[in-house]
Amino acid sequence: MKKRLLFIMPSLSAGGGEKSLVNLLSQLDYNEYQVDLFLFNHDGIFMEYLPPEVRVLPSQQTYKWFTLPFVSSVLKLLRERKLSLVFNRLMYAFNVRRARSIPINEQHSWKHLSRALEKLDAHYDVAIGFLENTSTYLCVDKVDAAKKIGWVHIDYDQFGMDPAIDRLYFEQLNHIVTVSDECAEILRARFPDQRKKIHVVYNIVSPDMIYKMAEEEDEDLYSRKNGEQVILSIGRLHDQKGFEWAIEACSILVERGCKVKWYVIGEGELREALTELIRKYGVEHQFHLLGLKSNPYPFLKQADLYVQPSRYEGKSIAIDEAKIMKKPIVVTNFSTAKDQIQHEENGLIVGMDPCAIADGIEKLITDDTLRGRFVGNLSRSKLGTEEEITKLNSLFA
Repeated sequence: MKKRLLFIMPSLSAGGGEKSLVNLLSQLDYNEYQVDLFLFNHDGIFMEYLPPEVRVLPSQQTYKWFTLPFVSSVLKLLRERKLSLVFNRLMYAFNVRRARSIPINEQHSWKHLSRALEKLDAHYDVAIGFLENTSTYLCVDKVDAAKKIGWVHIDYDQFGMDPAIDRLYFEQLNHIVTVSDECAEILRARFPDQRKKIHVVYNIVSPDMIYKMAEEEDEDLYSRKNGEQVILSIGRLHDQKGFEWAIEACSILVERGCKVKWYVIGEGELREALTELIRKYGVEHQFHLLGLKSNPYPFLKQADLYVQPSRYEGKSIAIDEAKIMKKPIVVTNFSTAKDQIQHEENGLIVGMDPCAIADGIEKLITDDTLRGRFVGNLSRSKLGTEEEITKLNSLFA
């Protein structure tokens, strides 16, 4: 008999965790597993990449009412005589306004949001909350499963969460999975009583899939002129990703006479602020926000350099993908950078400021020997992580 698995995720919009889940689902053996997927919101650019064997559970109507804009939500709940939910919707809105950060907002709002979610009817062999906060909380509170697993994709100490809340949930999990050795050490230090539950499973990336998707577009995506070097970054337009450093670094490169075009694939709440910063530094012709791309690999294939200017990461899928595409890489010195880049062997790790980022990029632009060494070392490396699925099979057993 097949094991019944349930994965829980906020949505399949653009993001490393979302891409990681789709990659994982593509590698499962559906002769062994029957897989359901619970999404809080049924949207996102990765929906089209779900394997056909995965059953997406239907949306819950009460949750949809609860998450309408505030006035519409309250009026709808009143009409439906959901009076207790009206109170919880008011408290949910209050928490959103006073929260110090988005992660803490999610944590403190869960007790109100959860009132709008029904317990799932089915029994599962394994339930997996595949992202921090609400996915894990729903896994614990609303699912009947023989085994429960929570997933942490980030450097926990950098993400700004309240560990007192997570400790209550971690105690009820059978396993806690994270994506790098550094992230695991951070969790073990923060939650020493849970250390035996913590496992490292690297993000699953498939070179064959990436190469295939990279060939889906053969036209010139960047329209290079006069020997311009194309720089690509991928990530949500969020403070974590350091794109304001990238914009200033771009202006520094232009001032130095470097012919560069810098493109960013991603979307987020900082688009307006970053657009204004691009104007402030006068790099409207050099720095471009491309928005979301369901298939970023043709853009990655045609880029000359990949740059990740983040403040913190768990284990960046985008960096792994750039390595698979054999791109010279510059990353900032966030806490987990050394898990993916060996400085001056397969990339450069630079300081977390615009000048240091510009220096690293200029070094790669001007030093053909260094770039060649990086490309050669990446070509000789084993970069796929499909075998990580065997670790998951053992956790699901």
